[in-house]
Amino acid sequence: MEAPLKGRTLFITGASRGIGRQIALTAAAQGANIVIAAKSDVPHPKLPGTIHTVAEEVRERGGQALAVKVDVRDDASIAAAMAATAATFGRLDGVVANAGAIRLEPAATIEMKRFDLLYQVNTRALLAVTKAALPLLEAADNPHVLSMSPPISLRSDWLAPYIPYTVTKFGMTLLCLGMAEEFRGKGIAVNALWPRTTIATAAVQFEVGADYIARSRTPAIVADAACLILASPARDNTGQTLLDEEVLRRAGRTDFDMYRNSRTEEDLALDLFVER
Repeated sequence: MEAPLKGRTLFITGASRGIGRQIALTAAAQGANIVIAAKSDVPHPKLPGTIHTVAEEVRERGGQALAVKVDVRDDASIAAAMAATAATFGRLDGVVANAGAIRLEPAATIEMKRFDLLYQVNTRALLAVTKAALPLLEAADNPHVLSMSPPISLRSDWLAPYIPYTVTKFGMTLLCLGMAEEFRGKGIAVNALWPRTTIATAAVQFEVGADYIARSRTPAIVADAACLILASPARDNTGQTLLDEEVLRRAGRTDFDMYRNSRTEEDLALDLFVER
């Protein structure tokens, strides 16, 4: 089996469930070392998964795991996690900024404390985690930062309905584009990845709508695309805003039926910020 990530160390935020968990498992199957960096260290009453259960799954798939409780809003928490990464694995090859907060609410009604949360967990966390990771990434031979954020579209139908959330996700992508240029000379790739369709996760079920789940793809499609990006030559692949499907097509994959969450013939739902 091809294992381009074998021996590489990946720091994945929000990895206790959903897309982050699947990226961890897909990379682990290639022999990667995974730092599961998330807040969920004890079981949630409604949501599956903790950093410890994912660590066990990573080991079952052949990877090494470090479960670290991290609050991406807290700089000291991030710094401690990076120190633990260095102490455990002695290296860091990739950061996946997957932790995210979502609230689809307009500017007129959103509470400012909710917007503060969106900004801190989305935009600010990407910058904070990347800054903390820089000393380790600079020592890697193929370092990557991957942000789970969308291509930027200034169409009014993306700006009007829920601009507080939108601006924090677009902010992540702008950070990616800027950091890609800032770190180009260091050979650190910085890219943004977004699903073309909705993905069957708890976030989609609770914040977007349960009726979307049957019209979604599984997290595996995003994970497969993410691992291709993380294994690619960093100096030649930076400053991009990518959709999962286009990454896989570039790699010669054209059959996406395996990623359908439902075996029905329902139309797949395009994700937010994806042009038709």
